[in-house]
Amino acid sequence: MVSVKNVALVQNEPYTPGLSTEYVAQKFGIALDEVAKLGSAENPFGPSPKAAAAIEKGRAKIDLYPEWTSKALRTAIAKKYGFDADCVVCGSGETEVISFIIRTYAQAGDPILMYEPCFPIYHMFAENEGRVPVYVPMGPDFAFVIDNYIAKLKEVAPKIAFLTNPHSPSGRFMEERDIRAICEAAGKDTLVVLDEAYIHFTQTVGSMHLTREFPNLIVLRTFSKAFGLAGLRLGFGISANKALITPLLNIKPTWNLGHMQVEGGIAAIDDDEHVNKTVDLVVDMRSYVTQKMAGLNRFRMVPNSRSNFFLIEIMDGSLDSTEAFEQLLKRGVIVKDGSVSFRGLGKRYLRSDVSHKVHMDRLVWALKEIEASKSK
Repeated sequence: MVSVKNVALVQNEPYTPGLSTEYVAQKFGIALDEVAKLGSAENPFGPSPKAAAAIEKGRAKIDLYPEWTSKALRTAIAKKYGFDADCVVCGSGETEVISFIIRTYAQAGDPILMYEPCFPIYHMFAENEGRVPVYVPMGPDFAFVIDNYIAKLKEVAPKIAFLTNPHSPSGRFMEERDIRAICEAAGKDTLVVLDEAYIHFTQTVGSMHLTREFPNLIVLRTFSKAFGLAGLRLGFGISANKALITPLLNIKPTWNLGHMQVEGGIAAIDDDEHVNKTVDLVVDMRSYVTQKMAGLNRFRMVPNSRSNFFLIEIMDGSLDSTEAFEQLLKRGVIVKDGSVSFRGLGKRYLRSDVSHKVHMDRLVWALKEIEASKSK
């Protein structure tokens, strides 16, 4: 009888994405344009206009096989950040690059280090490939507690150590000195993977330059967030150490990116106007919603997010994250239920995107409505 030996592939919960506006509008009878979609950290302005136009160029070539390494896109990315094209590997979303890394640099039974909570793809892909996730709890309000991370790193000697900056789901920012300390502690036998999917929203250049200093470091980026190409599926890994990248190019599917992805990515990488417009809105609205959330009693905005999302702590002991999530849906607001979306986050947190003012206002209004209903 044909069977699957890795029970994780059968028993584990699948990834839980954010709900769609169409689903909520239809289920609760709310006008589609009134639903606040705040559960997927998508770009409030939509796709890069330059990328949208370039995709049409790619569509004209869909009868032809693409260049198997996406060399034109890798060259554009490398030029943008001052690297050689051989320092870049591209994937169908950053998540695909994560899968390449786990399959390449860890074997079955090997430990892989990460914070708890974290982006769920880290531990899901690790378990699905028979690797062993090792978790480091975070401190109060999701502080990194770098000493604890380094202590666990030295204790278990993982093959891969994941970092996310800014962190998901909290949005906390990791200082460069701490990234350096982890890379130094990891030594030559542990690959440090620095996921900078949301780095634009910190208004810093990120830490890609550290790959020139640490040969055990690879940085990940995505086109889904600041560039607005979540539906195109496009991401990359980059390292000054070409020896880290070559095996990833060899393990990836031969034609993992099509012409439309390549052309869209080439155009998007230089669309600074769209990126800056997006970042400016997120930074302004992050400050705005922080002020508005301060007026709530049963909900608290977890401080110090530097991303395009933030955590909401539920202070009312009679209300858990699933009930609050469902109550928000009834009021036309989609967020993430922390207990479903993030391992170890528990039943006291929701995650909300930062978006247009009208959506931030609807979120705060809905939370106030829930507070009022609980007071009766």
